[in-house]
Amino acid sequence: MLKLLGKPTSINVRKVLWLGEELALQIDHAPMQAPGDAESLRRLNPNGLAPVLIDGTAVLWESNTICRYLAARQQRHDLLPAEPLARARVEQWMDWQATDLNSAWRPAFMALVRHSPAFQDAAVIDHSVAAWNRLMTVLDAQLATTGAFVTGADFTLADIVLGLSANRWRMTPMARPALPAVDAWIARLETRPGYRAHAGNGIP
Repeated sequence: MLKLLGKPTSINVRKVLWLGEELALQIDHAPMQAPGDAESLRRLNPNGLAPVLIDGTAVLWESNTICRYLAARQQRHDLLPAEPLARARVEQWMDWQATDLNSAWRPAFMALVRHSPAFQDAAVIDHSVAAWNRLMTVLDAQLATTGAFVTGADFTLADIVLGLSANRWRMTPMARPALPAVDAWIARLETRPGYRAHAGNGIP
């Protein structure tokens, strides 16, 4: 039995839960919200962050790595291709999500949704909103080119990780440009039960 640790509201935990639905996996999800859970988590991940996946004696952290592992474990080459170049194209968008896109949205999201006292500088928030919108136009251009999913005609892991990011972008109360290719892509994602359960579920 696979065990996943992390809050169900976490965007990174939800990546794994959505993928679990795509793979028809049974995952024992432990929210890790009780007193003392933080220390338990740190013993498994030295960074003290979720999600953490336990598969027998194996322990993995970093959400995109967990997603790659599960897709490969189930030999789902439709989600993570075996051919090196096709795989690299999926992984470059996954890495872009985890680095460029996440870095851009963090100040705006923490201020406008989480209302964190640590993120109240108006100039920093404005810069974050502008950077976030600019990067989403990059995604929109890619989707306009493919006409379907992030890397082409087929749904892959890139669509899972970026689908959650796009949902967060649409739910954050801020000015946003019209991105028709992103809107059409999300409409395609909404046909998938995993998206509806873990991304388009009213949680940014």
